[in-house]
Amino acid sequence: MRSDNRAFWLRGAGMLAISTFLLASAACGGSGSSSNNNNNGNSQVIAGPGPNVVTLVADPGATGNYTNGSFVSATVCLPGTTTCQTIDHLLVDTGSFGLRILSSAGGGALTLALPTVKDSSNRPIGECVQFIDTSFLWGPVALADLKLSSEVASSLPVHVVGDTNFNPVPNGCSMGGIDRDTLQQLGANGIIGVGGVQYDCGSSCASGPTIPTPLYYACPNTGCVPSFLPLAQQVQNPVALFATDNNGVIVELPQVPSGGAPSATGALVFGIGTQSNNALGTASVLTLDNSLNFITTFKNVQYTASFVDSGSNGIFFLDTTTTGMATCQFSDFFYCPSSTQSFSANNTGQNATSTPISFSIADANSLAKANFVFNNLGGPSPNSFDWGLPFFLGRNVFVSIAGKNTPSGTAPFVAY
Repeated sequence: MRSDNRAFWLRGAGMLAISTFLLASAACGGSGSSSNNNNNGNSQVIAGPGPNVVTLVADPGATGNYTNGSFVSATVCLPGTTTCQTIDHLLVDTGSFGLRILSSAGGGALTLALPTVKDSSNRPIGECVQFIDTSFLWGPVALADLKLSSEVASSLPVHVVGDTNFNPVPNGCSMGGIDRDTLQQLGANGIIGVGGVQYDCGSSCASGPTIPTPLYYACPNTGCVPSFLPLAQQVQNPVALFATDNNGVIVELPQVPSGGAPSATGALVFGIGTQSNNALGTASVLTLDNSLNFITTFKNVQYTASFVDSGSNGIFFLDTTTTGMATCQFSDFFYCPSSTQSFSANNTGQNATSTPISFSIADANSLAKANFVFNNLGGPSPNSFDWGLPFFLGRNVFVSIAGKNTPSGTAPFVAY
């Protein structure tokens, strides 16, 4: 699930939305025919408990039927108080930026009445996040203190979705699309975006000659209108506001068999090169372009719109003509080849560092319906590679935040 801070669209959202469809349609038994050499022979050590570590679990999620989602629990508090609650099954998303919490009105866990952010005219601020399948998330921007292990982001602007007490969805937000502001539609109690920038929109939403594609709205009693919003009030990657360990994250998940697994437990580690448990070590560092992309070379063709995205539940790449794989009858979001297909590619950063990748794609319809974590689930994404959750299995994947100091400088990068 990727958010482009210039275009304000979440890429990969359609994949999240149909994860329940996969499980409902999958047949009994696993593929079991091929081992996915996802980690390319590299050893992996998953961090144990620590002040900058929270448990990361890939499991069926808050609804019990989520495929290839990885989640953490976090403590949310009224700012400056000890009035708090712990919210589980927040989807960890390296492709977006900021915390989005599903309110209890939408079936989510949040019950605290967080204070709403208001503009200089005392108008409450709402946010609209649109998905590429024309679905959307809507709700107020509010302030919260967020605690993850010993890390704290104080007075963090967050997006509260599914709050039926807030203003109705503006027409410019819904556009006739699907409302994801419920637990059944979202499949999680929220999304914690820990991707490569601090602000979910940035300077273009703070000021300028015209308001870009509406993301923020000022909402007086007369109705919501598109609005600029200063950077300090915009929804933000919480890691960037930590006192320390604030330059990025490591997503650590173990490998699973080719037939899948019911769950997998790893770690979300905060900071890069700030503690003994988050050193880059021998990881290959791939610096990213202004769109947080790198280059994937596949069959001697370079695809420049490539990225890692833990919020996407498969490896989504190219099309049926290029890959030679048919999509599934139950959903054209996924590939269903007649037998498991093995592929190789190379990922290359702006710094010319290149790493080989081996991966496999199985018939999604044959994957075991008793399992929820798969390393060989994939689907089409024309002219690009979205390296979703299967890419993270068996790897420690570093994602830095642009502008923050790291052992490799301030340029945004991914490393593994």
